[in-house]
Amino acid sequence: MAPVFDYAPAPESRSIVDIASSYGLFIDGEFTEAADGKVFKTVSPSTEEVLAEVAEATEEDVDRAVKAARKAFEKWSALPGSERAKYLFRIARIIQERSRELAVLETLDNGKPIKETRDADLPLVAAHFFYYAGWADKLDHAGYGANPKPLGVAGQVIPWNFPLLMLAWKIAPALATGNTVVLKPAETTPLSALFFADICRQAGLPKGVVNILTGDGRAGAALIAHPDVNKVAFTGSTAVGKEIARTVAGTRKKVTLELGGKGANIVFDDAPIDQAVEGIVNGIFFNQGQVCCAGSRLLVQESVQDELLDSLKRRLSTLRLGDPLDKNTDIGAINSAEQLARITKLADLGEAEGAERWSPACELPENGYWFAPTLFTNVTQAHTVARDEIFGPVLSVLTFRTPDEAVAKANNTPYGLSAGIWTEKGSRILAVANKLRAGVIWSNTFNKFDPTSPFGGYKESGFGREGGRHGLEAYLDV
Repeated sequence: MAPVFDYAPAPESRSIVDIASSYGLFIDGEFTEAADGKVFKTVSPSTEEVLAEVAEATEEDVDRAVKAARKAFEKWSALPGSERAKYLFRIARIIQERSRELAVLETLDNGKPIKETRDADLPLVAAHFFYYAGWADKLDHAGYGANPKPLGVAGQVIPWNFPLLMLAWKIAPALATGNTVVLKPAETTPLSALFFADICRQAGLPKGVVNILTGDGRAGAALIAHPDVNKVAFTGSTAVGKEIARTVAGTRKKVTLELGGKGANIVFDDAPIDQAVEGIVNGIFFNQGQVCCAGSRLLVQESVQDELLDSLKRRLSTLRLGDPLDKNTDIGAINSAEQLARITKLADLGEAEGAERWSPACELPENGYWFAPTLFTNVTQAHTVARDEIFGPVLSVLTFRTPDEAVAKANNTPYGLSAGIWTEKGSRILAVANKLRAGVIWSNTFNKFDPTSPFGGYKESGFGREGGRHGLEAYLDV
């Protein structure tokens, strides 16, 4: 019998990033206390260690930030596109130079594995700034008419699952098109946005062009409702998205909403099984399943169900859960106690409703917020785990016999953000993709992103597109 070798620990050093004991709001190019002096703590999900105290923005702070952005808009929007591009290029290069610091900071504050922040998040963050820097002096050729104008002040609210990447998705196109920004990061993951504020200063970005307000949902609500905000961009839950839609109804604000999802990953009988298994794992266990476009529903053709599930279970048994700073870790910590409670509740409900639950043997650390990779079989479309967005490492497996049945089951959801198709037939990929109501459809892969490609959904997954040429439109008066 061959010897079994285990991985030696390979931790990334946290000493390469300096975390201050407290942080203020970033308004008009300076860090400042909240108007009422209130602060909150941000903790590391993997250890529950307090990382820093952060200022909690009030309505008064929101007003200050919007006024700073409005004042800066006059000069920023008047700059030639080639000049704005220089700042974006500079920001992109600084992000690349400081990517190791940022990766460690993001992993500490969010809980995701260092190999994801290092190899996926940070390269994409820099790529988005490089990409939109390239557009800044070419807006006449973007397809929105000659000399398109910016909107003004953009109020942007981002989630905790990809804190820095969502910041890049929002800020890069806004600045390239001549808008100024007030951004509110998620309450549980404020640190990388505050680090980015320092990058803006390092890049010499004019004061007031980017403002960062930390705080809870009240600060976000005040920003969205502010009468001098011209553009609202939100990524987060469908429930909050609906509330935002009600808030801006009747105003002249332009809005993009990127909301929840319940993506279907469809595996046909001619799919390469090993390749599909890797795509399934990446689709639902990347970032602990805390991905709006996660492939959380696996639709597998009946004739290959047993073979696929056997292979999938073997693969799940090799995943390593633990310290997110260890370069060998595949599954990190859930972002917060609140999110862990939601995942646990929905998984328990799936079991109570009769679905068969399976997890590989894995030891959960004593401290922090952890949930083992989980698979549900014998799932019907009536099960809660097949309908509700769990936003965790939980996969529901359903079967189908014909392509039409696969399409019907895939579309049987209030969401419409993503889908995956696994087959060797190009004609089948195109035929099925044409019938799916999903904004992003991957073929023989999953969770692949590129700044040149638009991203967004249908139905309750929101409206508008981010990324690519299409992502410019939301920030232009067209």
